[in-house]
Order: sequence, then structure tokens, then C-alpha cells
Amino acid sequence: MAGSRQLPSDDPVLHGLLLAGAIFILAMANFMAILDTTIVNVAVPHIAGALAVSPHEGTWVITSYAVAEAVTVPLSGWLAARFGAVRVFAVSAIAFGLFSALCGFATSLPMLVLFRVLQGLAGGPLMPMSQTLLLRVAPPERANMAMGLWMMTTIIAPIAGPVLGGTMSDTIGWEWAFYINVPFSVICGVVGFQMLRTRETSIVKNPVDFVGLIFLIVFVGSLQVMLDNGQNEDWFASSFIRILAVTAVLGFVAFLIWELTDEHPIVNLRVFRHPGFAMSTVAMALTFGSFFASVVLIPLWLQTNMGYTATWAGYVLAFQGILGVCMAPVAAMLVSRFDPRLLMSVGLAMLSYAILMRTGFAQNMTFGQLVLPQALMGFMPFFFMPLMTMAMGSVEREETASASGLVNFTRTMSGAFGTALATSAWTSATADSRAELVGVLNDPAAVIQTMQQGGLTPDQALHAFDNMVQGQAVMLATNHMFLIIGLIVAVTAVGVWFMPRPTGLAQGLPAGGH
Repeated sequence: MAGSRQLPSDDPVLHGLLLAGAIFILAMANFMAILDTTIVNVAVPHIAGALAVSPHEGTWVITSYAVAEAVTVPLSGWLAARFGAVRVFAVSAIAFGLFSALCGFATSLPMLVLFRVLQGLAGGPLMPMSQTLLLRVAPPERANMAMGLWMMTTIIAPIAGPVLGGTMSDTIGWEWAFYINVPFSVICGVVGFQMLRTRETSIVKNPVDFVGLIFLIVFVGSLQVMLDNGQNEDWFASSFIRILAVTAVLGFVAFLIWELTDEHPIVNLRVFRHPGFAMSTVAMALTFGSFFASVVLIPLWLQTNMGYTATWAGYVLAFQGILGVCMAPVAAMLVSRFDPRLLMSVGLAMLSYAILMRTGFAQNMTFGQLVLPQALMGFMPFFFMPLMTMAMGSVEREETASASGLVNFTRTMSGAFGTALATSAWTSATADSRAELVGVLNDPAAVIQTMQQGGLTPDQALHAFDNMVQGQAVMLATNHMFLIIGLIVAVTAVGVWFMPRPTGLAQGLPAGGH
């Protein structure tokens, strides 16, 4: 192909300590990028107070990063082809650290939002580039184990974010939620480039698809802002949200038409011609949307209804990561020995069971009782590991970066969808449950009178009674939401069997030729 440059190394595979070091560096970079999607969520009140803005305005710190990251993730294939995967990875890692430091130095909200946008633009390519390079340098017999270790960071990072963010904000300051990235970013960028520079991918200098890029920014930006602000703006009752929705739909249609007809598209949507990749992406969207909705609802419920602090709510979520760390290498060993669809069904069945266990939650739940279902969520590697193996094994070798970017884009956007839909439905379900409870209360006046006889004033008794009703309404709504989420995962567990049957034992590398 004209404009291509030959690989610096005919054999990009690494072995021994070099391979172990590369896996560590690539997994760390992926961990950082995903960590920053959640690490500042619990720090928003601290940031808002320090910068003299309202908590609602402070949420733009979250939205700005999510939008920027969502835009650059699907561009990964084009970036890798244009500049080389190793260069993109190294520059992204160092830039991520630089903009993280600038976020910590910010003295106003506009300044912080600007640096969060730049941080998101730098962090987006880290996920697909780390996965692409991992598949490139790992020998076939080690690829599944390498992917298992990489996958652990995908599962643990969103859980570790609130724990670290809450702890640092409560102790040493919210700025450290950003400063913590700096040393690791420098290590990943500098050491990663030194280790992998002779394993650079070929470069193809095709024309830049500026039109496709504009359509991508418009549709992804509008969609992400709509999802992040819909709940606060009362969704489609707001003209702002309606405009964003129309813009997102029109932008998506225009993007789809342009990218499928342009000779050099900035996002290679043609990888969806592979049935295995297309169906893996659908399974990713359903499962990760449900998974992230569950991860979001648990701390919300604990903090609004159970009196937990952000830090202690994070500790509950942390138990998921403990089992996840143990299960990831097990899933990696099994994925080449069993039908990946079987492993995915097992992982999804356990996830569904763990979520459905929460339908029996009550307001007198202890910390220990919350831990078991959360720990069982650690079986997620049994789904993610074989799914990524099937998805990346369905595409040609030269399509790996594009496929990885689109899978990670699906994961990012499905998480945003899951969060928005779950929180909105949870609020509506709480209002419905409260209305039902109020209609069936048995002699509330007598209960309030009993409270007054216990020493409460009339206003205090009424307030306490109202809190009791609201608490039960929230609990019923929470159980209802977990029932819906659990059933979606259960249906997906059955649906994975409609995916194309693997042609052989999966080796974790692109098939490259079928």
C-alpha cells in the first residue's frame, strides 16, 4: 500500500521479563484511563466548594472528561494507522499525566473543565492502544493470560475510583485525585516507548477525514452531555435536552452514512461485517450497561438510604475487585480449553444471580450481608475474557486497533447509558413506590401519635414518619431495579449462544485471514 512503512521488527513478540514488563505497563495505562472515569465522582462536592461553584456545576468535571474520552476512543484505529500504535500510546500516556497535573493546579471551574477535556482526549486512546499492543507483543500461548491480566484493570478500576477519590478528598485534598496519575503516566509513557519502540506498527498516511471527525464529535458530545445532565434537567421536559437529543440522532445518522461511504473513514465501521465481532459488541453493550448500572446504584442507595459515607460505600464495592483479581487468570486459562460461549454463560449466570440476590435487600442489611453478592460480581472475567477473545479473534490483524477502539467505545457509551437510565428509572420507581405505600398505610395518625408519646414534637414525629415511608419507597425501588437488571443479564446469558460457533480453540489473537 502506498505510503506504508515496513515494521521495524519482523517478530514483534516479547518473551520472559520483557513480556512481563510490557504487560504491567500496558495494564497500568489502561487502569489509569478507566480509573479517571469514576475517581472524581465522589470528589465533586469538595471540588465545588473549593472552586466556589454549585455541586450541579461541579458535575461538568465528570461530563467534560467523559465526552472527550468517548470521542477519541473510536479514533484509535485511525490514530494507530496514521502515527503508529506505540507512538500514540506513549504520547497519550505522557499527555495524560501532564493534563492530570494541570487539573490539580486549576483555580477555577472553567480552567478545570478545560484540562479535564484535554485529559480525556489523552486518556481515550490508552485503552484500545494498550489492548492492541498487548495482542501484538504477547506470544499466542501467552495471549490469553496477558489479556486476563489486562482485563482485571478494566473491572477493578471503576470500583477503585470512588474508594481512592473519596479517601483522598476526605484526607489530603481533591487535587490528589489528579496528582496520583502523574508518576504512573510518566512511567507508562517513557518505559513503554523504550520497551516497545522496535515493535511499532506500520504507518499509512491516508487523508484526514475531517467531515467524519466533525460528525463524530457532534453526535458523541451531544449524546454524552444529554446522558450526564438528563436527570438534573428532568429529561425531555427540558428544551436543552431535546435539542441535544435531536442533535445526537442527526449527527449519528450523518456520521454513519459518511463513514460507510468515505474511502478513508476516520472510524472503520466495516469491522462490523464480521458476525462474531458485531454480536460480541451487542453482548458487551447489554452486559456492561447492566454491570455499570448496578455499580452506580449500590453506592447511591447506601449513601441516600443507609447512612454510608462515600468511602464506606466504596469499601462495599471493593469486594467485587477481590474476587475479580482471582478469577481473571482462571478465566484466561480456561478460555483456550472450552467454548468461549460456555464461559460467557457461566460468568453472566453468576452476575445475574449476584444482582438478583439484591432484590431481597432490606434497610436492616449489615455490611457483611452486602459483601457476598458484591463479591460474586467478581465472576465478570468469565464473561469479559472470552468475549474479548471472540471479538478480537473475529477481525483481521490489521483491523485490531479499529476493533479494539470500537469495543471500548461501546463499553464507554453503554456504561453512560446504563448509568443514565438506571438513575432516572430509580427516581421514578421511588416516586411510584411512595405513592403506593401512602395509599395502603394502616392508620398513620396512630403511628405519629405513638411517636409523640415517645417524646417527639408533632413536627418531629411527622418528619420521622415521612422518613420511614421514603426509606421504604427507596428500598422497594432499589429491589425493583435490581430485578430488571438481573433479568437483562440472564437473557444475555442465553443470547450468547446465538453467537457464531468458534472455529477452534481461541488463542486471543486476531484470526487474520477468515
